[in-house]
Amino acid sequence: MRGLVIKSTGNAYLVRMDDGSDVECHIKGNFRIRGIRSTNPVAVGDYVEVQTLADGTNWITEIEERRNYIIRRSTNLSKESHILAANIDQVALIVTVNHPETSTTFIDRFLATCEAYSVPTVLIFNKIDLFTPDEIARVEELRSLYESIGYTTLAISAVSGELSDLKKQFVNKVTLLSGNSGVGKSTLLNALFGKEMTRTGKISDAHDKGMHTTTFSEMYFLDDITPGAVIDTPGIKGFGAINMEKEEVSHYFREIFRTAQECRFGNCTHTGEPGCAVSEAVVRGEIAMSRYESYLSILGDCTETKYR
Repeated sequence: MRGLVIKSTGNAYLVRMDDGSDVECHIKGNFRIRGIRSTNPVAVGDYVEVQTLADGTNWITEIEERRNYIIRRSTNLSKESHILAANIDQVALIVTVNHPETSTTFIDRFLATCEAYSVPTVLIFNKIDLFTPDEIARVEELRSLYESIGYTTLAISAVSGELSDLKKQFVNKVTLLSGNSGVGKSTLLNALFGKEMTRTGKISDAHDKGMHTTTFSEMYFLDDITPGAVIDTPGIKGFGAINMEKEEVSHYFREIFRTAQECRFGNCTHTGEPGCAVSEAVVRGEIAMSRYESYLSILGDCTETKYR
């Protein structure tokens, strides 16, 4: 029997079968997919084959080939990666400039990974109702930066704002909702659906950091009339890029890739070579220093412990 994984708790999976029924499934301890060393060999969004045994238990036996997936470096030292979701149409990355602050390094690493797996990304700046005039100006500065590169951005308040423009982004698409802990993903999800879908939490006063409220990944369908689904995932503190070759990293920064065509050497790494058009563009302010530093940080990410 074939079905779609719509919830993962780590120990069990909820699968929506082709006949519309939801069944709880398990996987064998030695189950692995196509050589991917991952903390979660089965991810929300996977299409799977399910076998029901005589004792009534359901087991996932096969995973269909994935159209795409979003992957990050795992915090589990015995593994290499963690798959956030599979077979998605876009990512909605929720960011905040305060309460807590999302670093541009985190944003750029996430965007680079989405570029590597050819997944479109929408940047959503949340909590604008809480920001000072200076912080609002920072939001507009970042929106201008990322829109100039070619990304769609929105500025919203999940608590008090009108979300119709955001809802339009989700129609007819499977969207991965991701971001740092505390940026308001759960509040946003509840507002989108008009009811409590997930538990929300408070920001830690001591460090102005988010605390995890979502503890597992789950897919929510918009409604019976509107096609589309949103995959909610636990908040993450950092984003470690994985499976990137150094010579390919510049391909995942759109403006660096475009500018690199003018470099003197075809194998330029943009780290001080003569005739480097990218370095010159950074000096002229045509490529943002924050983006260039994010590019360099991925180049230098050679240890297992960075950016988790």
